[in-house]
Amino acid sequence: MPSGVAVRRRKFLVVLGGAATWSFAARAQQPSKLRTIGFLGAATPSATGLWTAAFVQRVRELGWIEGRTVAIEYRWAEGRSQRFAEIADELVRLKVDVILTHSTEPTLAAKQATSVIPIVFANAGDPVGNALVASLARPGGNVTGLSIQGTDTVGKRLELLREAVPGLRRLAIMGNVSNSAVVTEMREVQDAARSLGLEITISEIRRVEDIAPAFQALTGGADAVYVGADSLAIVNRVRINTLALGARLPTMSSVRAYVEAGALMSYGANFPDLWRRAGDFVDKILRGTKPADIPVEQPTKFDLIINLKTAKSLGLTVPPTLLARADEVIE
Repeated sequence: MPSGVAVRRRKFLVVLGGAATWSFAARAQQPSKLRTIGFLGAATPSATGLWTAAFVQRVRELGWIEGRTVAIEYRWAEGRSQRFAEIADELVRLKVDVILTHSTEPTLAAKQATSVIPIVFANAGDPVGNALVASLARPGGNVTGLSIQGTDTVGKRLELLREAVPGLRRLAIMGNVSNSAVVTEMREVQDAARSLGLEITISEIRRVEDIAPAFQALTGGADAVYVGADSLAIVNRVRINTLALGARLPTMSSVRAYVEAGALMSYGANFPDLWRRAGDFVDKILRGTKPADIPVEQPTKFDLIINLKTAKSLGLTVPPTLLARADEVIE
């Protein structure tokens, strides 16, 4: 008959063996670390909510479900350009698998922060001219994405604005001149405006405190304002359009969000579509494709949005032919 000591020893070994078995099984069942997308947002969640939702929906369709098969680390600069580099560095420290961003300056900040982690820009102006990629067909390096062709459509915007604002002679061009992409856009607008015989006033802003004085300086000196697309402007879109309405100035831009905030009209690439397509880029990278091998793509959908409520407030009668061509009319 075994002694009490021997029985206790056998029980201990059984328990120990069971614990080891449970520990091994638990380790085997623990999910591996989720692949992680680092998101560098230039603006705010409210300003770009439709865009990010389109991206998340697309990657979900491709099998990347947030919290289950992929993690997304969201960071927002809230229109403060000094935050771009800080956020990019933070995402690099987190060792994310891919960085998703948008606009030229945040993408440049991400590119400066890492030459190893893949970077996808959902929309950026002139990616070759702004040194984001070597070429559209062969991006090279660790960066690729979707170009918004901002400078290619400015002439169309001015023609549409002239249709909506009869007698347009004097155009103010407002933009954040600390953003190289906006400077390029403003230059293109100047060239297009001159070809249409318009007088031009340049209104430079660099921070939120510059916006109100810029509109004060335009009083009586412009018939309309072209607003350059930029995170500073989009975060402050309500402020800009409130001041524009107060000064009786119709505004034109490339981004729908401005029109929702009270601008007269916008014409440009469909941003939710671009961000949805960015989901395909991220999917390819997470499955092993190198960014250098994914050509930069161009927009395929362009939208004309008109705010009829703003037109009425400004005493403008938008021609029925123009309204008929609009993709959306806000009333």
